[in-house]
Amino acid sequence: MHYVAAMRRLVLRTRPAFSFAVLLCLLAYAAAGTTKKPPPKPVNINTASSTELQTVPGIGPATAEKILQMRKSYGTFKSVDELLSIRGIGPKRLEKMRKYLTVGKPAAVSAAKPQQAVPSKTPAQNPEKRNPEKPKPEDADPPSRR
Repeated sequence: MHYVAAMRRLVLRTRPAFSFAVLLCLLAYAAAGTTKKPPPKPVNINTASSTELQTVPGIGPATAEKILQMRKSYGTFKSVDELLSIRGIGPKRLEKMRKYLTVGKPAAVSAAKPQQAVPSKTPAQNPEKRNPEKPKPEDADPPSRR
């Protein structure tokens, strides 16, 4: 009986340490499996899809959706720094992601926007076309006096 009590105490003492060791191993394995390989070239946040944004380390599905929602609501980004206005992206996180992000004009918007024709000189700028009906002062008859 003395043997059983000693074994029980031994098991109760080592169980928490063993559980802790197993937990550490599982966490290390999970962390190694979730490390992203960064994209080969910077991702344009004005044209990227949710999947493309998620290739950037530090951007998961929720953050990618927030970026897309902000782009939809406020238009294109002028700077990567505008991502700071998204909840969950702070200065430290942005600095880690910055080298994988770029901002450029979206191709779809520039192609869809027609080029405006540059107007020629207005009549005020072109003296010959100011008032074509009226004769020039040198051709006009002098006013008659009564």
